[in-house]
Amino acid sequence: MDATDSVSPAGAGAQPIGAGPSDAAPAGAGRRGRVVGLALACHPGPALAVTALGCALALGSGLGGPRSALVTAAVLTGQLSVGWCNDAYDARRDADAGRRGKPAADGTVEARAVWAAAVVALTLCVPLSLACGALAGAVHLAAVAAAWLYNLRLKATALSWLPYVAGFSALPAAVALSLPGGPGPRWWTVTAGALLGFAAHLADTLPDIATDRAAGIRGLPHRLGARGTRLLLPAPLLGATAVLAFGPPGPVGAGGAAALALAGAVALAGPAPGRRWRKAALVGAVAVAAVDLTLLLARGAAGA
Repeated sequence: MDATDSVSPAGAGAQPIGAGPSDAAPAGAGRRGRVVGLALACHPGPALAVTALGCALALGSGLGGPRSALVTAAVLTGQLSVGWCNDAYDARRDADAGRRGKPAADGTVEARAVWAAAVVALTLCVPLSLACGALAGAVHLAAVAAAWLYNLRLKATALSWLPYVAGFSALPAAVALSLPGGPGPRWWTVTAGALLGFAAHLADTLPDIATDRAAGIRGLPHRLGARGTRLLLPAPLLGATAVLAFGPPGPVGAGGAAALALAGAVALAGPAPGRRWRKAALVGAVAVAAVDLTLLLARGAAGA
């Protein structure tokens, strides 16, 4: 499948055959539509959420403003490259499936423009990542490479979960390695990140399992089915919170107990309204991740 063969732009400022000048959309409106389409094609919600997580970890680890900004820029460019790669590669399949809100599939922006944006973002990500430190940069770039591999190959296999686990566990590791002296990350931050990554994959895929199956996608959630995925989802979410509560030395305390109770309630209740709200499970997973981040920063940041 060649994503660059996606449907040609329609309604993006092109003048219909036989239309007079007054019938054509202004050129500026077409350009604005393409810019907005390109912005939406990067999967802005997940991209901003992961970037905010990286920024919070960097600031909480004591990196300071300038170095935290560098880490944040590296994470942002990596996420943009992954999001644009995903939409560009899936443009034809999304168009065939009639998926709404996919600019590269509905012609708002051409797939080749999305590919170009992905390459530019990836090119920027390399020096920004390495500027955080050779080892930190290598860890982050390996996670970005795993995400690209997910888009291009692993998404449709039983190993679809692996890039998510690699990416989320690499984030606290890269932040810790960016600290002066490059101290190793604590095991509980990496383990919790891996569990949250696994949960993110389940929650993100859950609403589209039926459509993806029809398109021939056979990742782990598709093999489990919607019911199996919904039943499994609370386990990694609760596991991540438990690791952060019990992993660091010292007593759990009231904060850890409260985080466990809150994460448990959200993790169990999150997938329940999925039939009425497609993104309910994903929103629940993000809420648990926010609880976990608060707990992590309270008990010691990524490299503490």
